[in-house]
Amino acid sequence: MNTIKAWLSAARLRTLPLSVSGVIVGSSLGYYRYWILECFEISNYPSACYFEPIWKSIVFWLAIFTTIGFQVLSNFANDYGDGIKGTDDNRQGEQRAVASGIISEKSMKRGMIITTIITLLIALLLIYTAFGDRNILMSIVFFGLGTLSVIAAIKYTVGKKAYGYSGFGDVFVFLFFGLLSVLGSYYLFTQDVFLDLLLPATTIGFFSMAVLNLNNMRDIVNDKIHSKNTLVVQYGMRFAKKYHYILLIVGMLCAIIYTISHYHAPLQFIYLLSFIPMLLNIKTVYKNEEPVLLDSELKKVALSTFAFALLFSYMH
Repeated sequence: MNTIKAWLSAARLRTLPLSVSGVIVGSSLGYYRYWILECFEISNYPSACYFEPIWKSIVFWLAIFTTIGFQVLSNFANDYGDGIKGTDDNRQGEQRAVASGIISEKSMKRGMIITTIITLLIALLLIYTAFGDRNILMSIVFFGLGTLSVIAAIKYTVGKKAYGYSGFGDVFVFLFFGLLSVLGSYYLFTQDVFLDLLLPATTIGFFSMAVLNLNNMRDIVNDKIHSKNTLVVQYGMRFAKKYHYILLIVGMLCAIIYTISHYHAPLQFIYLLSFIPMLLNIKTVYKNEEPVLLDSELKKVALSTFAFALLFSYMH
């Protein structure tokens, strides 16, 4: 495998759509509110105002690239951490770079450092673009959150106390993929946040946790051997399946409740189409007897979450 292909493989590009889903939801809701407020300053009729599409927003794209940077860093760190612990030696699914020797441990550590520096520089540019010199305190807070994201990305599998090996991966996925991603992105546009935003944040967070849960169900045998005590390893497949159903169903309900409370047009419910693959996934998980066969389900739920983010954001 050539060098570029090896690093692209280690970056796990298929995980990127899921990682930006929260940013898409939070940014679109925040951007819409920003334009509404701007419009009310010049007119009492928002429908008469022109709204710039979100893809023209520099803040939006900087938030996307920052999130991608954190995700790639997390993927490099997971590859490195699981590789040096031997967890990936007999794993199912995609081949890992460090475990297979395609990328050396030293090179992967160097890649993690470079990715961290680039991502934090983009994060600084994002913070300055969003806040300028008007809100120094929140600039410091957001840079602190960026630093925590770096630490969380690395500590998932790296080190003796890696939280991914003690069952706390689900908590961190909810916090960073759900709450921070949606609420943080919203705040970048509005410098404000509302309690009802916890509903779409929970949807994205729970869907992301469902992807992690599928990953852990698939790897249960190998994880047991290497003492990677995920929730699936600790409580077994029966628990994992019920947990999976709850994550997807509650996530769907949170989105529906948010739409009902902000209803203005039937097309707002178009995102229900993205729930069809998830419902089929629940059926597949229910019938599954061989965990290794769940590998293809990860992509199904991840892409369904991305589709949900696009459809939900477009009509809200």
